[in-house]
Amino acid sequence: MTLYIVRHAKAGKRSEWDGPDTLRPLSDKGWEQSQAIAEKLIDLKPSSLISSPAVRCMQTLEPLSKATKIKIVTDQRLFEDGDVAKMIELLEDAQDSTVISSHGDMIPEAIKILQRRGMEIYSKPDWRKATVWVVERTKNGFKSAVVIAPPQ
Repeated sequence: MTLYIVRHAKAGKRSEWDGPDTLRPLSDKGWEQSQAIAEKLIDLKPSSLISSPAVRCMQTLEPLSKATKIKIVTDQRLFEDGDVAKMIELLEDAQDSTVISSHGDMIPEAIKILQRRGMEIYSKPDWRKATVWVVERTKNGFKSAVVIAPPQ
């Protein structure tokens, strides 16, 4: 079973955003990245889309949602500064071919925990915005992962 874990695309700078950080949107470059991610993942026939409630994470999946007609479901366990153990519970329960959008603090910690549990990583770790981790899971746990570099 395969999961696709996406770090949200480029958003506007925190220092230049006046509103709540949860509402900070993607930048123009981020929208381009989200479109490229959709083009990459559409042929993999995603089964569901789960996102952090942060606008930038949901917007990262919007082009894929439109292309697949799959509604984005938000889950607080993916939100920034959250409990990584709860994010891993979500990863354990997610159905095959789910695309998950989260943050730059949550994804590296989740991947590192899964690696300590025995998951093999077959690429150099890449934590940049708009990366996609392709994670293979079996009934016995998480088996392997590779990361796809962000679109240019």
